[in-house]
Amino acid sequence: LAQHAGPPDGGWGWMIVAGCFLVTICTRAVTRCISIFFVEFQTYFGQDYARTAWIHSIVDCATMLCAPLGSLISNHVSCQVGIMLGGLLASTGLILSSFATSLEHLYLSLGVLTGLGFALCYSPAIAMVGKYFNKKKALAYGIAMSGSGIGTFILAPVVQLLIEQFSWRGALLILGGFVLNLCVCGALMRPIALKEDHKTAPEFLEQDYVPKAQKRDLKRMSIYSPLIKAWSHECLCYCSWKEYDFLLMPGFMVLAASVLFMAYGCSPLFVYLVPYALSVGVSHHQAAFLMSILGVIDIIGNITFGWLTDRRCLKKHRHFCYLFAVGMDGLCCLFLPVLQNFPLLVPFSFTFGYFDGAYVTLIPVVTADVVGTSSLSSALGVVCFLHAIPYLVSPPVAGWLVDTTGSYAASFLLCGFSMIFSSMLLCFARIAKKIKSTHLRSLTNDTGTKRHIWTNGAIAYSVTAELDRKDVEFLAADTNSYSNR
Repeated sequence: LAQHAGPPDGGWGWMIVAGCFLVTICTRAVTRCISIFFVEFQTYFGQDYARTAWIHSIVDCATMLCAPLGSLISNHVSCQVGIMLGGLLASTGLILSSFATSLEHLYLSLGVLTGLGFALCYSPAIAMVGKYFNKKKALAYGIAMSGSGIGTFILAPVVQLLIEQFSWRGALLILGGFVLNLCVCGALMRPIALKEDHKTAPEFLEQDYVPKAQKRDLKRMSIYSPLIKAWSHECLCYCSWKEYDFLLMPGFMVLAASVLFMAYGCSPLFVYLVPYALSVGVSHHQAAFLMSILGVIDIIGNITFGWLTDRRCLKKHRHFCYLFAVGMDGLCCLFLPVLQNFPLLVPFSFTFGYFDGAYVTLIPVVTADVVGTSSLSSALGVVCFLHAIPYLVSPPVAGWLVDTTGSYAASFLLCGFSMIFSSMLLCFARIAKKIKSTHLRSLTNDTGTKRHIWTNGAIAYSVTAELDRKDVEFLAADTNSYSNR
């Protein structure tokens, strides 16, 4: 591979964007459309809300829980191999689900197997976009992540139509064939070699690891010497740790905590929007159309927020744009229980879909700003992993609240407050960091201020003990001239 000094910001990168776009259609859009099967599964198997909700929870949880495995295969084998393998597993899971005879069968096939396949595809494809783009990163992510919205817009009514024509079994079988397109997406993911990603062991020995006193000795020794081998082994361990040293960064810790609450709040809505609409008298086609609206507006949020946050005026404030979008989605969830008919649910789908697309676009961008491009694949794997437990727990908890209270209000309120808390947590952390940096800067300015230096013959006097380089040079010249005398 030709080594690039930095991301090319174009060229084959746009094919990578197209491939990631298709990956998000086949993974996130298909996952969202599983909620359309919710009522069908509940009716066919005669189960309550909580037990049926585990299907969507498990597929989401498996996708996020196994995301680090996708990053590992991408880093150490190939992104192309990982995505193709994921496509085969996801397709197999959907096809096996069409023969399900119980909810437990669906838990394993549609939940675990399909979720694992999606995990091997999702985070590596997103990370590849970050490797090909820097200046246009947010726009590239906006286009790539809009596949989730476009896919939802197209697939929601199509899946409803497939269920009516071929039953839920036939619809799952057709989706299994559709998801095989992930193998095509994997073929597009041409690897790229960046300087920061390909430091060799000797380079780490030179720059980061070996004490300076031993550098010359190590260079003179043969590459086959036992000492070099020992240092190389220790260096490889050091490099492996370097892949995940971002876990100790305070900025990443706060982002991770924020993601946990955000993931808890956003998942139940995609599971229960269609059942909730049906419960307030909306027809099946109108309920599916709400998902389509949410999906198409999601696209606008992806692209416009991606474009806006690439502008110079907002580029430094991506964190605040992200937390604003998350907070607005939380507010939408708080108002949802009072929206009891189709004309009122349409504006909700518009608003929630727009800000959902906005913050989804900014997740990889904000992560890259925190950890850097070299650790982006591993960091995205961890971020996706953090989604796993909230995605697993929140839909069944919401279903239990619906079964217990007989209303969706408690579930949606809990989701809204969770997302708002996620936004506030990140906001307070950013404000605290800004106050701390301002305080440190003021202390530095106070202690490092250049003071007036005056001389009395050959002796220099200063009100502080700190002298800058010019003062030192002046004193040295003055002392030399005095000694010559």
